[in-house]
Parts: sequence; structure tokens; C-alpha cells
Amino acid sequence: MEYVIEVMGLTKKYGKLVAVDNVDFSVSPGEIFGLLGPNGAGKTTTVSMLCTIIKPTSGRAIVNGYDVAKHPNLVRRSIGIVFQDPTVDDRLTGRENLQIHANLYGVPKNEQKTQIEEVLHLVELTDRANDLVRTYSGGMRRRLEIARGLIHYPKVLFLDEPTVGLDPQSREHIWSYLKKLIKYNDLTIVLSTHYLEEADQFCSRVAIFDNGKIVAMDTPHHLKEELGGDTIVIRTRNNDFFYDLVKASGLAKSIVKVDKDLKMTVENAHTVLPRITDLATAHGIYVESVSLQEPRLDEVFLHFTGKELRESGEREYSGLTAAMRRQIK
Repeated sequence: MEYVIEVMGLTKKYGKLVAVDNVDFSVSPGEIFGLLGPNGAGKTTTVSMLCTIIKPTSGRAIVNGYDVAKHPNLVRRSIGIVFQDPTVDDRLTGRENLQIHANLYGVPKNEQKTQIEEVLHLVELTDRANDLVRTYSGGMRRRLEIARGLIHYPKVLFLDEPTVGLDPQSREHIWSYLKKLIKYNDLTIVLSTHYLEEADQFCSRVAIFDNGKIVAMDTPHHLKEELGGDTIVIRTRNNDFFYDLVKASGLAKSIVKVDKDLKMTVENAHTVLPRITDLATAHGIYVESVSLQEPRLDEVFLHFTGKELRESGEREYSGLTAAMRRQIK
């Protein structure tokens, strides 16, 4: 299929409150699609509708070819979910947790052993599979939860803050497993994260939510380009003369004097910067210092929402997690 997720005019109202307002987007197979937004922006409600936890007020959402309103059970069989809060039973072994989940999702008995071994191997927990989960580190528990979310061969994996609270090494390991999943398992990932560097590095595209609407959606690279390009800050011994030279050359989209520096915006600093320094050399201008500032995704987020996205204290998905638990029970 061309798209594994199609969302068309999706809307959710609670009385006069419009939580999600006529949202449209699609996700292709194999994508890592990021959802970003401040608290109350609408991304939690959107994910809840895609996971069939709540029903849309209007519009449609198709997941793996199934309408979330008309075929919720088939949608649930098509998706895996990794919650932000721990949900594995630490009184059981890793293998026992996977066995229970395989039974709940109806994995055929003759396939369960093979599938459990495969996901344990994928997240490198084979050697610890028979140990109680309470003896696992935080990173190991997250890896087990990812394995559990994959036990029933889902087409879409929803990840709610998959690396929150982990050390940098564990976060790097988690993402190495996720990239292997996409490469070898025909998997699509929908990611919610407050680590904007993760979204920047790993997401194929991101959708930024604010006030129930998608205010921006594109690849991280293109979204950063919308801010105007890279910034070069340069200081010379003759700033006034060099300012006129750069402005006349057309190398910079804009150039301003800031204290003792010249601050210029360029399309691609990696190709333009050598030409700018060559311009200075050709006119005998000594460059005292130069620095490069590439736009960051947090600047994009601030530009479109007027808010900063902070991981600390954010519990955007806590309600979603509770709702999912009730659904499972």
C-alpha cells in the first residue's frame, strides 16, 4: 500500500473544546514519523484515535488499510505500543512477559517460541530472558518493552518517549535496535519525543501540533531551511569594507552588523563559507574569527508554536497511557 496511515479531516471535540481540529496527514511504510507539540496541542488525542482508544468526532483515519472507527480490532492487531511509563511485570521473567503478550494478541502457538526468540535476539536479551525483570537495568526494561510491542508482527509501532530517563549510551542502543527493525521487518514507527535532537536525527518527517492543528510538517532538514538557512558570524579587521563586499557579492541572503561582528544568513554554509573567506583573502582582509551556526529543530519548534518544548516535567502522554491500560484490561 502507498500509505500505512492516512488521516483525513480528523477532528475530536469535547463539548465546545476542539482538541483536534480537521487534521490531515499520511505516513508511508518504513517511515519514522515524529509528533511534536506542547502540552494540550492535540497530538495525544490524535494518537489515541489512531490506536482506537477514543472515537473521532468527524473525519477518518486508516491504519494498515483498516478504518479506526469501523474495524478497531483489526487496527489493534496491526499496531504495537511502547508506553512512556513501565508496563512490564517485574515479578516475571523477560520470557514470561513476552509469552503472556503473545497469548493476549493471538500469536499462533506453533509460532510463539520462534517469535519470542527472534525479538529477544533483536534487542540482545537472550542471555537474560529467564531472569526476573526486577533485576534488569532501565535500558534493558525499555528493550524488553520494545520486544513485547513487536511480538505480534505489527505494521506500525507507536513509541511514547522510548528513551526518556535513559543514559546517552542506552538511548543510542535503543535507536540502533529501532533502525534494524525498520530495515528488516517492514515496520513503520510513529514517535512522540521531547528530545528534539532525536526527532532531528532519526525522523523521516515530523508534524508539529499546536492548538489542535498541524502548524508545520516536513522533513527536519526542510523545516530548518524555512528559518532562512545557516548563520555565519565573522569578525575582520575591516568590517565596514567587508560588509559592503559581501553584500555586493550576493553570497549572503542577509547581513547585519552585530557589535564587532558581521552576522550573515546563507543558503548552505558549508559551500558558501569558503567563498566568503576567499573573498576576504582576495581583498587583503584579515579574518580574526569565524563561527557557523546551523538552525536546530528546537528553533523551528519555537518559531511555529512560540513555545519551548521541554522534557522536564512533561507528562503529556500520562492520560494516554492510563487509557491504553484500561483498554488492555
